[in-house]
Amino acid sequence: MIRLNLMLLAAVLASAFYLVHTQYESRRLYTAIDKAGAQARRLAADHEQLQVQKRAQATSARVQQLATRHLQMRPVNPAITQYVTLADAAALLPAGTGQGVQP
Repeated sequence: MIRLNLMLLAAVLASAFYLVHTQYESRRLYTAIDKAGAQARRLAADHEQLQVQKRAQATSARVQQLATRHLQMRPVNPAITQYVTLADAAALLPAGTGQGVQP
């Protein structure tokens, strides 16, 4: 009878320890999920902010301003336009390439 009681006591203690361990793991995993969700929301907000900045940087007025200021580009007008003819294109090709251009 004492053996049976000791075996039952050991089983109850083992199940109690297992229950405590399981609850601890459950709480730990829940906090990890909560932290991951918060990080996902933070990353989504950062992504949205970056998308807004990207759209602001790519406006045509800003691109034209940068091209004018930093690259010294200017709008096209007929006075400075150079037209390339077929003969000019053939003269630019290396000799013997024969890229289908006939003078």
